[in-house]
Amino acid sequence: MLILIQRVTQARVEIDDDCVGAIGPGLLALVGVEAADDDTRIARMAQRLLGYRVFADAQGRMNLSLADTGGGLLLVSQFTLAADTGSGLRPGFSTAAPPGKAEPLFDALVAACREHHAGGVETGRFGAHMVVSLVNDGPVTFLLRG
Repeated sequence: MLILIQRVTQARVEIDDDCVGAIGPGLLALVGVEAADDDTRIARMAQRLLGYRVFADAQGRMNLSLADTGGGLLLVSQFTLAADTGSGLRPGFSTAAPPGKAEPLFDALVAACREHHAGGVETGRFGAHMVVSLVNDGPVTFLLRG
């Protein structure tokens, strides 16, 4: 599993000009589910996502997590993160989980985050063409690998 997190002051997802998810300060997380992912990996990645320290403390150091700040979390499924880009000029998707496996795992990640984070968890829509807007704060962007 790959999760690209971006610290944001705000982020939103629109489908056909309708907002389906929006947050204020917090994290936008683009989620790529890989073929080898399972429920154990989902639980670990939810823990890392909520506990990863990317927010400034009183001294301006990145010592606070989303759980500490209570900020919003916007989860967006993005299978292209799991692409094989090692050679050639076109991505391959053999390492990405097929939709029938990826969607339940993405849903499990959403459920785990909602269970353990009171700050609000929003999502896009799995498999939809989405327009994602964000204001990156910093910019601060990290790729979490599970």
